[in-house]
Amino acid sequence: MDWHALFTDPTHQAIAMRLVAALAVGAAIGLERSYHGRPAGFRTHALVCLSTCLLMLVTVYQERWFPELHHTAVTMDPTRMAQGIMTGIGFLGAGTIMKDGLSVRGLTTAASIWITAAIGVLVGVGFYLPALLSTVLTLGTLSVFRWIENRIPSQFYANFVVRFDRHAKMDEVEMRRMLANFGFTIANLNYRLDGVAGFFEYRMVIRADRASRAGALADMLCTLDMVKEFRLLPLSE
Repeated sequence: MDWHALFTDPTHQAIAMRLVAALAVGAAIGLERSYHGRPAGFRTHALVCLSTCLLMLVTVYQERWFPELHHTAVTMDPTRMAQGIMTGIGFLGAGTIMKDGLSVRGLTTAASIWITAAIGVLVGVGFYLPALLSTVLTLGTLSVFRWIENRIPSQFYANFVVRFDRHAKMDEVEMRRMLANFGFTIANLNYRLDGVAGFFEYRMVIRADRASRAGALADMLCTLDMVKEFRLLPLSE
């Protein structure tokens, strides 16, 4: 094999440049996810973008592996590859979405994986400018928009579960009054009685005007002997 010709071939150089660009783009987006502690981060996004770029190169340079293409009646549609890629990436993105009680997490990471795959497709077909602009906009959405989102006035929601002894439970009216004193209102309320374990449980979604109220509520609940167990889980991405 002529290695010099292999590396000096303009087509091979273009392919190498697209693969490196795809890896860099995916890594940049994944780095932001890793920085914020997401399980699908640096390596996942880099591999997603690289893999989609590889698959699109199969269609862009199909004459390299199918020389008879121009001498037969066979036709190929590169858009079918893109459709298949995005369908498959949907399953990968779905794996990052987790439901914990009433809280759903991982939606932003799933969306970042999906758009990383789309950018990989752009790099694979050689659309560098749209790929670059998309990368900048994606990073801006994940970082700058996070800063904006954290400063937009919004209500704080939490999944609240509190458990008492079945014979020494807090009255519902008293519990509502206690939550109101800390600035919380109840969005919905469920009851549970376990006769075998001997406990009575309130399960609800509560809301307040700021998240700091949750800490004060938790501190107060720790001082109540009648509370056997409680859980206060913010509902956020």
